[in-house]
Formats: sequence, C-alpha cells, structure tokens
Amino acid sequence: MGRTAEPTGGRQLLTGIILFAATITTGLVAGVFGLYAHSIMPGLHRTDDRTFVGAFQSIDRAIINPWFMACFFGALILTGVAGGLSLGSDNRQALPWIAVAFVLYLVTVAITLVVNVPLNDAIKAAGDPDRISDLAEVRRNFNEAKWAAWNLVRVILNTAGFGFLVIAIMVYGRQR
Repeated sequence: MGRTAEPTGGRQLLTGIILFAATITTGLVAGVFGLYAHSIMPGLHRTDDRTFVGAFQSIDRAIINPWFMACFFGALILTGVAGGLSLGSDNRQALPWIAVAFVLYLVTVAITLVVNVPLNDAIKAAGDPDRISDLAEVRRNFNEAKWAAWNLVRVILNTAGFGFLVIAIMVYGRQR
C-alpha cells in the first residue's frame, strides 16, 4: 500500500510544479503583450517614420531570444502537460480551468504566428532604415493599427488564460 501512495504523491507534486510553471510563463507572456499595448506601441506611434521603423525592427530582433521563446512556447507546452497530468488523475477539478486556459493560450499563439509575426517579418525585410527610400510607405504597409488591435486581442486572451490558471492552482491546492 505504501508503494502506490508514493507515485500518486509524486505525480501530484509534479502536476503542481508544472501547473505553477505554466501559470508563471503564461503570466510573463501576458505581461510582455500588455507592455506592448500600453507602452511600446503608443510610444512608437508618437514617433516619426524613421524612428518607428528602426525602433520596431530593433525591438522585434531583441525579443527573439531564448528567455522569451522559452516562456512563449513553454506556456503552451506546460499548460498542455498540466492538463494531461490532471486528466490521468483522480483529482480532476482543476482540469476544466486548465483546459480553458490552454485553448485561450493556443488561440493567442495562433494570432501571434498568423498576424503579428508576418507583420514583424515584413517590416524587418524592408531593410535598414538608412537605406529605405520611403519610410512612410514601409510604416503604412506594416499596418500599425492592425498589429496593435490584434495585440490587444492577445492581451485579453492571454490575461484571461492566466486568470484561469490562477484559479486552477487554487482548485488544485484545495484537492490535495
């Protein structure tokens, strides 16, 4: 009997750790998207075309780093693993909250890959701002309003997903 209790306790601990990591990474990414929505894009919006293009290119190159990528994709993977571990558990009360968070974050990832990344790549493909003859056209083609609107959708979905994971942690903690 002591042998079966140990793996269950170990599995519960592992599930709790993964759920915590999913919540933290999801929250960090929600913070990044939120920062773009209330600081970065409004600040860039007030700049001239040269500054906008150069600064956005620089920021986009900088965000593609191991820290952000681990959080961005890790949040999805960790939430999925937490859901899978909960699915195979006797204590499934946190599972609906995890599942909703997973779907919201999956939509966030899809929006990022379908809308924001192609716009980011296009503005970077325009080249060095010192060599661009029509910076206003590059900025117009980037479609700042579209990027910002879809980013706001990401903020809302990602923040809601974070909230659902916080609830999942509370529910999971009460199960133990």
